[in-house]
Amino acid sequence: MARSRTVCQPPTVGGTLRELRKDLHLMTARVESCIDQQRRSHSGDTRFVARDRMIALIILDEAERLSTSALEHRRDMFDRTPLGLRLIGMPGIDKRLARCPQLYSRVGFAHPSRPLQGDARTFVLTRHGRKLGLALDSADLTDTQAMAAISRITNGHVRLLHSLFVQIERILRINELHVITEDVVEGSPQHTRYWRHLALKIARH
Repeated sequence: MARSRTVCQPPTVGGTLRELRKDLHLMTARVESCIDQQRRSHSGDTRFVARDRMIALIILDEAERLSTSALEHRRDMFDRTPLGLRLIGMPGIDKRLARCPQLYSRVGFAHPSRPLQGDARTFVLTRHGRKLGLALDSADLTDTQAMAAISRITNGHVRLLHSLFVQIERILRINELHVITEDVVEGSPQHTRYWRHLALKIARH
């Protein structure tokens, strides 16, 4: 936390502005408290010291859930504090932000998230594997087949990759397995069709 100095907040569906403000304040306070404890444990100084702002960036995932008033509140926060602000949303969110000229004029850049290909996809897959305590090796036949199945099902979409690995972790834990195989990735025919449907739906956007 001290290295990233970042708070990521996924807004709730239909949440009020009051709830959003309360949640962000609570999450920010928790992160700052953790960073402060880390600093104190390394410095050995338990005296109270006035703290600088320890959060540098706020990331709002699924930003399409935010109401116009909530977006305006985030814009005001951006103007009044040194905090950076990053919005992550589904395709079309840029058009919605364009209807909020005061916020849209402060957008530094918009980066469309394209499907992962080649080395980038291999890099993300191996990192997800390490989080599960597994080393995916492109030179290993079993790992290569599993990676190919993951790529085929998700079409390289980052969000689907993350969600699929959550399911893979669950299957590994339930079955007490220690290797990601093609069968683990495929799960059931219904499961596979579901992920492919999502990938095709997103690709059409």
